[in-house]
Amino acid sequence: MSRRRPYGTYRERGQATPLYMAAVVGLLFVALVYLALGQADIKRSGTQTAADAAALAAAQESRDELDLADFLDDLEDLFDGELSGTADGCAEAARFAARNDATASCIRLTDGRWGFTVTATSREPMGDNIVSGTAGERAKATATAIVEPRCTFTPAEPEAPPEDAEDSPEGEDDGQTEDGAEAEEQPSPGTLACDGEEWIVDPQHLDLLPDMADLFTVRLAED
Repeated sequence: MSRRRPYGTYRERGQATPLYMAAVVGLLFVALVYLALGQADIKRSGTQTAADAAALAAAQESRDELDLADFLDDLEDLFDGELSGTADGCAEAARFAARNDATASCIRLTDGRWGFTVTATSREPMGDNIVSGTAGERAKATATAIVEPRCTFTPAEPEAPPEDAEDSPEGEDDGQTEDGAEAEEQPSPGTLACDGEEWIVDPQHLDLLPDMADLFTVRLAED
């Protein structure tokens, strides 16, 4: 013979079911919020990586395209960090940002440093409308990269003319070629000291100097 359960038992079970459903819905919502926040953080992190890579690429491009022949009279200032090079690396910054699924705006520094500041913007939004402020918003990040000398430059001592120097007699070789061009080679402006090694700067053989990556380093700056 079966026993009937008290009426109150069914009523309690009926009241508990909506509470369980509300709790499950709440937990699901919290999980979605955390998921959306995680996606936004990942997007921000990826955009910062894009900005860092783009800024470094711009500075490296500017360094690698530098022609020392254009600075033979300013090597002391160049290796003292007082000149900012001439090559523009912003096109390279845009390419590196695109590789990281972002766009980039790039400007050359005007505070005396040789470098570039890049602001990267993610191509895709950070998240959906679950989290306020992320719907349709794109992550942005800024990075600055600078070029700094690895070496020190020592100017050459100017050569004093001989005290007994006299004008060359007419018709005697005066150091010029038939077309009037100077026959003597351009003197060295000085020496470079890099990691304990010295290099005499020969204007006619600048290719014998270390590579630009050995002469200048590229790094991210805090601002």
